[in-house]
Amino acid sequence: MYQVFARKYRPQAFSELVNQEHVRTTLENAIAQNRIAHGYIFSGQRGTGKTTVARILARCLNCVEGPTNTPCGTCASCREVAAGNAPDVIEIDAASNRGINEMRELRENVRYRPARDRYKVFIIDEAHQITSEAFNALLKTLEEPPEWVVFVLCTTEAHKIPATIASRCQHFSFRSVGFDEIAAHMRWICEQEGIQADDEALAVLAQVGEGSVRDSLSALDQAIACCGTVLKAEDVRALLGAYSLDTLAQITQALADRDSARMLDIVDNLVRNGRHLQHFVRELARYFRNLLVIKIAGDNPRLVPASDQERERLASIAASFSEQDLTRYLQLTMDLFRDLQFSWNPRLHTELGLVRLVEAGKLLPIEEALASVGNAAPPAPPAPPAPKAGRSTGPSARHEAQAQPAAQVQPEAQVEKPAPAPGGLQQRLVAALRELGMAFTADAVEQSAMVEAAGELRFTTPPNLMLAMQSADIQKGLEHLKAGRWKIKVAPGNAGTAKPEPRPEAQPAGDDETMRRALAHPEVQRFRELFPDSEVRVVRNLKI
Repeated sequence: MYQVFARKYRPQAFSELVNQEHVRTTLENAIAQNRIAHGYIFSGQRGTGKTTVARILARCLNCVEGPTNTPCGTCASCREVAAGNAPDVIEIDAASNRGINEMRELRENVRYRPARDRYKVFIIDEAHQITSEAFNALLKTLEEPPEWVVFVLCTTEAHKIPATIASRCQHFSFRSVGFDEIAAHMRWICEQEGIQADDEALAVLAQVGEGSVRDSLSALDQAIACCGTVLKAEDVRALLGAYSLDTLAQITQALADRDSARMLDIVDNLVRNGRHLQHFVRELARYFRNLLVIKIAGDNPRLVPASDQERERLASIAASFSEQDLTRYLQLTMDLFRDLQFSWNPRLHTELGLVRLVEAGKLLPIEEALASVGNAAPPAPPAPPAPKAGRSTGPSARHEAQAQPAAQVQPEAQVEKPAPAPGGLQQRLVAALRELGMAFTADAVEQSAMVEAAGELRFTTPPNLMLAMQSADIQKGLEHLKAGRWKIKVAPGNAGTAKPEPRPEAQPAGDDETMRRALAHPEVQRFRELFPDSEVRVVRNLKI
């Protein structure tokens, strides 16, 4: 009868283990020093060797030459453990034997000595599925078992093991096997079996396993059954539904060209060929992840599970994008994968998601956007105003207009009009408030004394009208007048006794020229364009 590779090449000694050196070293030292614990917890992802190490431990303990780190493999105990029918090595599937009755039977079985071997080893697979009541029934036995009993609990979800159980056992966390180790192990198996497989085909099989040796060996069995004794990367990808780097590179090429139509063609080809769109998006997310890792960490073989040729090509593709772009693409792809899990129209969501990738590539970083605004050229000076009706437009008038320097015409159009007097602004504010329907606020402003000082409007209001003097309402009236934003201060008092602050003395005649020259400066003009509501109130001549 044919035996699959995962069983045929299952390690029978610690020296045959792939990876897991930390587990191997600890158990070998424990056996050599005769410091064997009564309970172990082996945790880790599927296919990393948890049950295999439990069987090797049972062979080491019950070998006729043991306890030893190198079981003979020829005695009855070693052969029966390898075959899975040893009387004193009991394997229990906790997925189907998870109740309290099964644990009570196990507890009764523990009381009896081994039938033949030195230790009675209980290997409990999928231990996290045991119920809480069953764990409680096993608790006392696991804490103080007889000297001839060893428990090994294997699980893929160690966090579901109760703390009362975990505290009574030694915990070993199995690592996922690296890409290179899996590929080398499969290459050795192919040499033993006379199979010809190129490096790229083995790389595809190793990627399918995602750190699980058993999954990769199962894929290898399937590939040999389909393709025979010669394995090529194209045939293996077609069998396993994997996507080549050429297919995924079409996405990045469309992103580089900002070609949304190309994205729609890619989705159409996937649908026509019967490809699973969610599986494609998952592979696309892994592809963007590899590009981002290579962009950040360089060509590190431990971080990017791919062959040397694929890593070189990924590095050349990643050079065309920034880290920010690749991060954005990866996040959008993961969002698309999540949406496809609940999508009523996978094709529509996939098309929309890929088009969003193209649009995201057009975004500029905020630093570049600000830099482009800061480096913008100043606007062209406005055209001179058209002559008014009735004014002379003869040659002499046109000559006078042309003879006037442009630098003098432009500032005059930009010089702000002087602010109205405080009393005039107060009357206009009252009228604006009445137009807005704020009659109470208008009456309060009218009966208050208003003083304009250094960008502030200070009101002295009778105490009985203070509730009507809300700063927000007054500001609405100012905005209605287009008078800009002022700082509003309202204080209670007698409006008749309020005295306006002395206005500044008239500026000397030379200040108008200083103001004109300041407003004509290109940097000042650019600043006022970026901040349209800004005002230039005072200009000082530092040379005076």
